[in-house]
Amino acid sequence: MRIFMIGDVVGVPGCAFLRRHLPALKKMKAVDLCIANGENSASGNGITPASAQHLFDSGVDFITTGNHVFARCEVYPFLDERDDVIRPANYYAGNPGKGFSVIDMGRVQVAVLNLSGNAFLGDNYENVFLCAQRLLPQMQKYRIVVVDLHAESTGEKRAVGFFLDGKVSVVAGTHTHVQTADEQVLPGGTGYITDLGMVGPKQSVLGVKPEIIIGRMRTGMPARFDVPDTSECILNGCIFDVDDKSGKTLSTERICLE
Repeated sequence: MRIFMIGDVVGVPGCAFLRRHLPALKKMKAVDLCIANGENSASGNGITPASAQHLFDSGVDFITTGNHVFARCEVYPFLDERDDVIRPANYYAGNPGKGFSVIDMGRVQVAVLNLSGNAFLGDNYENVFLCAQRLLPQMQKYRIVVVDLHAESTGEKRAVGFFLDGKVSVVAGTHTHVQTADEQVLPGGTGYITDLGMVGPKQSVLGVKPEIIIGRMRTGMPARFDVPDTSECILNGCIFDVDDKSGKTLSTERICLE
């Protein structure tokens, strides 16, 4: 099975670029399942039912999220209702949505787990290692298990990758919006990449207008994160070839489309 995981889709330009290129890319690469992180897909920040639907209409099959998932209150009922949009499992139990769901592909079921790192993102959430360990028994009945690890620290991501090696099929990092060049199959057969990257404006700071970020860093004052209005975008992700029978990743292919 070819699973295409896509990095954080950022704002209107990212959504538009994804719609223009994803259908052809899926066909060319013979993708069976497409999973994208949509926590920044809404205009301004966060995710809305409308931005999620845009991703689905563009060819995305399943949406993961991260630390901006609750930025827009109109998405709360949507998160509770849907099984194909999830938020990190180690957030508070009473939060809207769920952190784990299953995609029925007919010949095989694919379990998807969303996790948040703790370093620099929220030590008040459940420890990412303990959460993964707690949920592993629920995932053992599924041959293919895919993890979106939304985290800041590269060291933490690598550590979680090795912690889950041989226990899940894929561990793919999101959140930093900068694609890493360390795609690999870990010794136990788990496909891994520290960060998938993003879908959004190329001439930006993580998808935001550079002058806004520069001003904020120089002055320490808050500012609205506006996305550049441009068609010059990038699409980052990684394709994982997963064996249907063993659930192990056979190969990885990093994708960077401009």
